[in-house]
Amino acid sequence: MRLNLVMTYRASRIYSTEDARLIARRRLPKLIFDFVDGATGREIGAERNVSQFDRIMLQPRVMADVTQYSLKTELMGKSYKLPFGIAPMGMCNLVHPKADITLANAAKAMNFPVCLSSAASTSIEKMAQAAGSQAWFQLYFGASAESSLAMVERAQVAGFDTLILTVDVPQVSRRVRDLRNGFKVPFSITPRVFWDLATHPRWSLGTLLAGAPRPMNFTDSTGSNTFDRDASRSGADWSFMEVLRDKWQGNLVIKGLTSAEDARRVQSLGADAIYVSNHGARQLDSVPPAIRLLPLIRDAVGPDFPLLFDSGLRNGEDVIKALALGANFVMLGRPALFALGADGADGLHALLKCFETDITAVMAQLGVSSISQLGADAIFDDNAHKNKSGNKNKGSLTASQKNLK
Repeated sequence: MRLNLVMTYRASRIYSTEDARLIARRRLPKLIFDFVDGATGREIGAERNVSQFDRIMLQPRVMADVTQYSLKTELMGKSYKLPFGIAPMGMCNLVHPKADITLANAAKAMNFPVCLSSAASTSIEKMAQAAGSQAWFQLYFGASAESSLAMVERAQVAGFDTLILTVDVPQVSRRVRDLRNGFKVPFSITPRVFWDLATHPRWSLGTLLAGAPRPMNFTDSTGSNTFDRDASRSGADWSFMEVLRDKWQGNLVIKGLTSAEDARRVQSLGADAIYVSNHGARQLDSVPPAIRLLPLIRDAVGPDFPLLFDSGLRNGEDVIKALALGANFVMLGRPALFALGADGADGLHALLKCFETDITAVMAQLGVSSISQLGADAIFDDNAHKNKSGNKNKGSLTASQKNLK
């Protein structure tokens, strides 16, 4: 009984992503928290991803009937209860034992998609069984095209119907926090790492009982693990995409696009959707904020082509801003891991409900009762008196909305 009370109390203190982050920071070993929280370079790009959302303002509207509302969202032939899902993230089980399965359970309960990374510490087959039709699979190019396509075949046999190819990691960047902390997969137990783990006994005991997380989907013919975190993934090129499009019969999503020119080419090669993302600024510190690039890519592919988005989202208002600026759907990354690290399933549920509640409250302030009503006119435009087009179509943005300066 006492344990249940403690867990409920902790989750009840999560009213925002920052709450979850601070609790996770106390609970997790430093090398684990920094692996989630960190980025490349001086981490200015990660800060810009978040702060750029603060520069975007919304335009309230009044006296609209919003007593009945719906967050239902249509995407690639499916209907979801919410306009957000869980982004692909490697080694989620580091923050909480069986984190991937916890995410799968939440996805089924709340009806949103959850992405399994090929670098996950849960197998393709186990995740497919846990998440069912809510499961998507994300592919990092492996040691060869043959091994990568073998993994894709496993996903298809397991029942996944949506495949995400990540293309923005031609070479893994230097992440200073990981280097300072001695973070490696698998762990290398140096005196510093030992002390870090020893001073976080709750995490260490839970992880020990569940089994040390390791990538589960990179194996050779002998069953040996072949995962190399620092390996080049530049094999995910244009020709590989064409091969993948030919072999994969389900939805194909290309993730990591920040260029309008690249987006047009991906569209022409038969992708079913584009995933606008700068990898949470974990690859390039000088990358522009993803939310600034979203309207440009929307213009490039037209108003009807499906766009997913992540990078910098921290609350329901951010979700609304991304949808208004051209996204059809958004994916949550670090916030979900912070919540899991703070209090497992209870923490995740608390934070996801915060997002859901915020979205409905913001929609009411904007005078809209459905996600489909969101458009560029929801964004406050300082130059609206100069351009009063009033066009609600996604992609029909004024110059100031596109630049967000």
